[in-house]
Amino acid sequence: MLRVGRLCARSPGVLGARVGLSRVWQEVGLWGVRPLSSGEMDRTATLPVGGLSYVQGHTTLHLINKTVGQCLDATAQRVPDREALVVHHENIRLTFAQLKEEVDKAASGLLSIGLCKGDRLGMWGPNSYAWVLMQLATAQAGIILVSVNPAYQAMEVEYALRKVGCKALVFPRQFKTQHYYNILKQICPEVEKAQPGDLKSQRLPDLTTVISVDAPLPGTLLLDEVVAAGSQEQNLARLRLTQQLLSCHDPINIQFTSGTTGSPKGATLSHYNIVNNSNMIGERLRLHQKPPDKSRVVLPNPLYHCLGSVGGTMVSLMHGVTLILSSPVFDGKKALEAISRERGSLLYGTPTMFVDILNQPDFSSYDISAMCGGVIGGSPASPELIRAIINKLNMKELVVVYGSTENSPVTFMNFTEDAVAQKAESVGRVMPHTEAQIVNVGTGTLAELNTPGELCIRGYCVMLGYWGEPWKTEEATGQDKWYQTGDIAMMDEQGFCKILGRSKDMIIRGGENIYPAELENFFHTHPQVQEVQVVGVKDDRMGEEICACIQLKKGEKTTAEEIKAFCKGKISHFKIPRYIVFVTNYPLTVSGKVQKFKLREQMEQHLNL
Repeated sequence: MLRVGRLCARSPGVLGARVGLSRVWQEVGLWGVRPLSSGEMDRTATLPVGGLSYVQGHTTLHLINKTVGQCLDATAQRVPDREALVVHHENIRLTFAQLKEEVDKAASGLLSIGLCKGDRLGMWGPNSYAWVLMQLATAQAGIILVSVNPAYQAMEVEYALRKVGCKALVFPRQFKTQHYYNILKQICPEVEKAQPGDLKSQRLPDLTTVISVDAPLPGTLLLDEVVAAGSQEQNLARLRLTQQLLSCHDPINIQFTSGTTGSPKGATLSHYNIVNNSNMIGERLRLHQKPPDKSRVVLPNPLYHCLGSVGGTMVSLMHGVTLILSSPVFDGKKALEAISRERGSLLYGTPTMFVDILNQPDFSSYDISAMCGGVIGGSPASPELIRAIINKLNMKELVVVYGSTENSPVTFMNFTEDAVAQKAESVGRVMPHTEAQIVNVGTGTLAELNTPGELCIRGYCVMLGYWGEPWKTEEATGQDKWYQTGDIAMMDEQGFCKILGRSKDMIIRGGENIYPAELENFFHTHPQVQEVQVVGVKDDRMGEEICACIQLKKGEKTTAEEIKAFCKGKISHFKIPRYIVFVTNYPLTVSGKVQKFKLREQMEQHLNL
């Protein structure tokens, strides 16, 4: 059976769909707008056009032509004494005025040691005050922040730093078993004898400056010293001059894709991308309407991920809300402690994080009375989990978000007032100033409503490109700037979008298209199932067969036959997995995403196929 790959953005079918779309616009006229509540014309949902899976987000909210630094300055002027950042594990607490002062000194210090606008600085470490400081200071100085996964080992770090030509690297001495300096020495032995700021490395030719966050180390500058140098007036004057040369369209952040399908690519985002995306996330969360005591965001997500750095740091900066980092890396108990101790009102997390938080043995002992909402995203969440979060964590205003690093990241999101069923069964509706279309994978034409196809995105949110890889950028976005997500989705009459899975994960069994996410959601309704991943495995007769890899809840036991019996009469017979395999874990990327291609290989080997 031939598996249909990702559509080429320049294929006649897709272009034909877009030409056809313009005719639909002419026939239908303006897209429909349906008010969500009588008194709020700004909270409107745009409707799909002409019975087809195309929607454009409303444009009543103006796009912002400011840099990250200008936005920080504006917030610090507007709410100088409001708490901006709380870092529990470092006992740090700063107001917006204090944060801006520290950021300015750090930005000035980075320029004083020879970094210039457009240079790349890698931040390699877990969540910390230094991470936020470097995120904002680089933006303030026009330096491009490179988000380096804190779990990367020597070979991965070398790849990332060489890929984008990092001139500087910032890291703590160690975290748990990760000894950052020792790992760097494996690929850059010259650092031990180098003059700080004047490194010459054979394998990392662009790297000249290594900054240690917390300990004096041979060949490195200490972050505190860099910040101290930045407080000198001549260096602050240089910063002010540099800022006059910055544009909101400059690249400001490089984030590596997770590498589930090959070598990671460096998605490059501008001030314009992340300023506007974070502003719209906050608007949809109604942050601009909340008092300070209801605007305290607990963030357990990693800052090296787009949801952490944009949905966390940038949303806080744009809307003047308090950002609370609960722990260096995710810890469910620490997240609950932060909610209880800091009166957290909003909680971010991935589905896995929320499962862990809800399953804490002493969950009921924490004070969650201030909680009112939050954000879940990063991977598909089952309807049962969404309902459990809303009910048990008192998160009535929970929203589901969908997006990708390449889209800055959020393109679909619930409104806080959407019904529970709409949150449980979809990823919400399109964001403002964003176009979305679903294209039939077989024909390349626009899909009708409630029909699966590949989701494509266009708008301000689409990245500048993959760093140093124009051909891969062209492959992903094409000349017409539609970014192909690789996700199979469906859109209903109200514009709600449902993600069915990755196009490459779609199973074609005897000509029937089967979407793993649909089956995974179904299996989550089984009382004994903790986690499940569904993959297609090769089969001589059917092309592919379905294999469900099930993790049972602690202490539970069942059989493959019992699982299949549970399916009968509830899902179509051709969707019942031929193979049920009970597992204890799944192959993951360093960022914690399931590598389905590896799982597929493991299952084919396990089943002797």
